Amino acid sequence: MRTYIGGHQAVSVNDFIELALGTPAELWLGVEGESEEERAARLDAARDILADNPELPDDVSRVVAEVIEAQAPELFNVVPLIRPAGRRRPSRRGAAA
Repeated sequence: MRTYIGGHQAVSVNDFIELALGTPAELWLGVEGESEEERAARLDAARDILADNPELPDDVSRVVAEVIEAQAPELFNVVPLIRPAGRRRPSRRGAAA
């Protein structure tokens, strides 16, 4: 079975990430062993992309949250912490100013 997204075939996890972001993940994360010149060029390209698409960070955050929720919903199961009855913070009302 083949998967196509917007006319592009996705054959690996990296393909899906790149198609979801619209850019390769390496643009944002870098690659091991890159030179200072390569890093500067990569960051310059990333700045240009963000300038052209200021909503990209919000879009990426939404996609990541949706993937986590679908693949590992237990990460969103939050249990509120309850303070023991005898251990309350002292009130600031009575503090000298």
